[in-house]
Amino acid sequence: MAQDRIQPEHELSMGARPAGATTEQAAAANVQQMFDSIAPKYDLLNHLLSMGLDRWWWARTARSFRAVLEQPQAAVLDLCCGTGDMTLALMKYRPVGVGEAPVLAVDFSHEMLERGKEKFAGYNIVAVEADALHLPLSDNSLALVTSAFGFRNLANYEEGLAELYRVLGRGGQIGILDCNQPDGVVGTLYNLYFKRVLPWVGGRISGDAGAYRYLPASVERFPRPKRMLELIRAAGFRDASWTGFTFGTAGLYRATKP
Repeated sequence: MAQDRIQPEHELSMGARPAGATTEQAAAANVQQMFDSIAPKYDLLNHLLSMGLDRWWWARTARSFRAVLEQPQAAVLDLCCGTGDMTLALMKYRPVGVGEAPVLAVDFSHEMLERGKEKFAGYNIVAVEADALHLPLSDNSLALVTSAFGFRNLANYEEGLAELYRVLGRGGQIGILDCNQPDGVVGTLYNLYFKRVLPWVGGRISGDAGAYRYLPASVERFPRPKRMLELIRAAGFRDASWTGFTFGTAGLYRATKP
């Protein structure tokens, strides 16, 4: 009976599971392959399917960490950076001059990162192809880690948070921007759009219908704010909070390593 009570929460923490993936390793490989396949149309579909709100969400997230970003030697990581739009939003607040630390842009999709590199030209950004659960970074080495609409694609959320805790120094912060399923009338309309309209449009434009069926499934599986905050606190972070954007359809998780 005790196992029955804890299993649903355990499943929520296990992360993304594309159709056919039964293990964390298989899930990660499938997600990687999927993002490689949709990379050519990814930016177009992001802007189209979010009705342009994605740019506002990135800008608001970056602005909330302005105090950290303005410190020249603050080591900053944008995790699951995709094609780099969140990374570029962070750069608005980075000092320009000799000696400032670069922003690290990490993703495990080669094709997505290649498109990001094209945008990074002229900026103090270092692109790194790596697994978010096994970052090639030293312990206690970062001041800030952001992730925009990528954290929910990890194969295991608890391990992802543990890895963020490992690489952040004392007082380091996380900012996880991701989708959410709101309640009530907004939730009903959101589900209609997200489960019916978005997969059809995304599949038609990208040529990969499966990828845009995965998207609403990944949001449905992602922990709701109450549970996600529990996971963040359990990983050792303090001052965990969630701020909803656009009627709660997306939101920003913030927390600090003590």
